[in-house]
Amino acid sequence: MDSKDFKSGSYIQQQGFKSFYPEQINHEWIISDPKLTKLLTEASRSIGKLDMFSEYIPNIDLFISMHVTKEATQSSKIEGTKTNIEEALLNEKNIDPEKKDDWEEVQNYINALNMATSQLEKLPFSNKLIKDIHKSLLKGVRGENKMPGEFRRSQNWIGGATLKDAVFVPPPHTEVIDLMSDLEKFLNNDKLDVPELIRIAIAHYYFETIHPFLDGNGRIGRLIIILYLIDKKIIKKPILYLSDFFDKHRTIYYDNLMAVRNKNDLNQWLRFFLSGIIETSEKSISTFNKILNLKAKTDEQILKLGSKAKKAKILLDELYKKPIIEAFNVSETLGVSNPTAYSYIKEFKDLGILVERTGFQRNQIFVFQKYLDLFL
Repeated sequence: MDSKDFKSGSYIQQQGFKSFYPEQINHEWIISDPKLTKLLTEASRSIGKLDMFSEYIPNIDLFISMHVTKEATQSSKIEGTKTNIEEALLNEKNIDPEKKDDWEEVQNYINALNMATSQLEKLPFSNKLIKDIHKSLLKGVRGENKMPGEFRRSQNWIGGATLKDAVFVPPPHTEVIDLMSDLEKFLNNDKLDVPELIRIAIAHYYFETIHPFLDGNGRIGRLIIILYLIDKKIIKKPILYLSDFFDKHRTIYYDNLMAVRNKNDLNQWLRFFLSGIIETSEKSISTFNKILNLKAKTDEQILKLGSKAKKAKILLDELYKKPIIEAFNVSETLGVSNPTAYSYIKEFKDLGILVERTGFQRNQIFVFQKYLDLFL
């Protein structure tokens, strides 16, 4: 099927509302639109450049945790969670009780993503993995009573207070298993000659249209993108996330998804998605360049600490993973006493690497601000 001739599905009258039945997607696809083909070439080049660039970064795993944390906060933000990246990096005891629910949801997202990337090393991309991610995402937080790890067995809807005034009503729960099976087959069908970026763009639209869970569909749908790219070795590390792009263009994002359903305009969605790949890849490369420049400067500063330089390097590496710390974190990381930990903190403050955030005499929090700023 040519993407320009795509028929998305149809609305079926139910009792007082209409639900959408999407056409299945596990079949051959043709991209004949020249503008779309050009965008695909540019997007493939951009993401390839990012992947190649990441291979030459020493100890890239040090910096991935911050990319994961940013993705967790941005993807959760789209769903209304208000935790920012700085709060996400704080220890639980420092979280305002009124913000704890949001903080826990972001931590669950981080855990779910880390769990899923680990599982992909042993298992193929599948509906089982998607369910496992969902279970991890909703563990012990709002939504824990909405069938974590299971496809829905009742009707859900998007927007509006009830089914009758909903912005969009996904297919009935009786169709979910068949539709998700079609999605799984499509993502793993090696017989289809479909470019991987086109395939995951179509799959994201399809997943959001099926809305297979009672809660957490948006976050799961965005997680699927990065996991698929890793699974197909388009990128080797979890370093590209579209949530920031989707949030920046949130209205256009939702409008384009609805335009596929209501106007069969799949190509506009594909153009938007590929534009996101290009912009995000270029932004990620820019961020990594800034990280490398900062790392070169801080490594040089650490050498000035003489006999303390070896342990200071260990602490600096830890700060690249989590740039907000307390004295006990330093003590645990270096295996030193609390007074010794404070001596290292003082050295880092004198070098301008750490700044104290609270202004308190006790329970102080220290921030690697120059590094954190690269993700704000």
